Order: sequence, then structure tokens, then C-alpha cells
Amino acid sequence: MSNIYPHELQLSDVYLTPILPVLFLSFFATVITVAIFNKIGISKWFYQPKYVFLAILVLYILMIDKFFIRF
Repeated sequence: MSNIYPHELQLSDVYLTPILPVLFLSFFATVITVAIFNKIGISKWFYQPKYVFLAILVLYILMIDKFFIRF
């Protein structure tokens, strides 16, 4: 029986957690989203932009984990 869920990623002799690509993808997607918000001017309406960045990062982590890479 084959398991469709990823266990760990192997680079040479180093085993990495499968959440690592999710973190990289979500971070880069968040940076792009925040850059678009800054370009459009939406970010001036936020009280604490740092917290909005973290909230968007968490949302991307949850969406990528839920829909693309299932653990």
C-alpha cells in the first residue's frame, strides 16, 4: 500500500521536514501580496502592517497546506 502523503524530503544525507517548501512558498507569496498592497495603497489603511504581514503569511500557509501539499 503506497502512502500519498509526504514524509520527509531528502537532500543527500539530510532529511528535511515537508513543511519547509510550504514555508518558502507562503513567504514569497506574502512578500508579493504585500508589495502589491503597497503599490495600490491599501497598506495605508492598516494599523499595524507587521501584524497584517504575519496574518497573510499564516493564511497562505494554511491554504497551501490544505489545498496543495497535504500532510
